[in-house]
Amino acid sequence: MSSGLVVGADGLSRCAWAGSAPDYLDYHDTEWGVPVHGEQALYERLTLEAFQSGLAWITILRKREGFRAAFAGFDPEVVARFDDRDRDRLMADAGIVRNRLKIDAAIRNAAAVLALREAGGLDALIWSHAPSDHVPPRTTGDFRATSPESVALAKALKKAGFVFVGPTTMYAAMQACGLVDDHLAGCHRAGGAR
Repeated sequence: MSSGLVVGADGLSRCAWAGSAPDYLDYHDTEWGVPVHGEQALYERLTLEAFQSGLAWITILRKREGFRAAFAGFDPEVVARFDDRDRDRLMADAGIVRNRLKIDAAIRNAAAVLALREAGGLDALIWSHAPSDHVPPRTTGDFRATSPESVALAKALKKAGFVFVGPTTMYAAMQACGLVDDHLAGCHRAGGAR
């Protein structure tokens, strides 16, 4: 199909990236662009997006259960208390991406999540940056890497003490968490179809 779409064995049109692996197809059809709320769920998504930086998303998807086990189900209260022994444990864990800076960022960001509770919480901060006038891409040429909202979200999170939350990473998080719907026109999920 043209415009960056593929037709699956089930006859449904999808964004072409979803057709490259079964993991991508499931993620595309069940998660990508679905609104995510709640402190723990959003902390998980931010952490995974940070670990993905510089890697293929499929690497993170395939290690997701390993990440959940290694990071206590992404409970920010537990992760914020991780110490040097935990850092060493994580650096030795082949079930995750072993990058000291990203591990340190996950721990630091957990503490930042807790600190945000007094100011309304992570959910409120992230969703306050959802654009009201987002235009979904019609073709792959319309895709963007950042938006004014992702730049503003990155700045707000950095001000709140988060790291590894640049505008490009935050735009990917906005796509993943349903703040924007970037399913291509013609995709069976475009326009919020669930």
